[in-house]
Amino acid sequence: MLKILCVCGLGQGTSLILRMNVEQALGEKGVTADVEHIDVSAASSMDADYIFTSNELAESLQGHAGKIIVVNNYFDMNEINEAIDQNIEQ
Repeated sequence: MLKILCVCGLGQGTSLILRMNVEQALGEKGVTADVEHIDVSAASSMDADYIFTSNELAESLQGHAGKIIVVNNYFDMNEINEAIDQNIEQ
């Protein structure tokens, strides 16, 4: 099963919103994944196949084994769906 992290600065509000939207988009595509929301410092030491985060935080996650997927608007389902289509094999 895919492991996906949704990352924001503090691991609270915005990463939770992103996680819910990523889960919804994956579900609509029939993709099963373990999706967690977490803060940027904890994410750097966790295993994951993919990391959804903002452009600002992506830099601090460089070198992580997981593929970093930048999402600028965590509320934009079109952007999230496009990011999934371009980066995650279905």
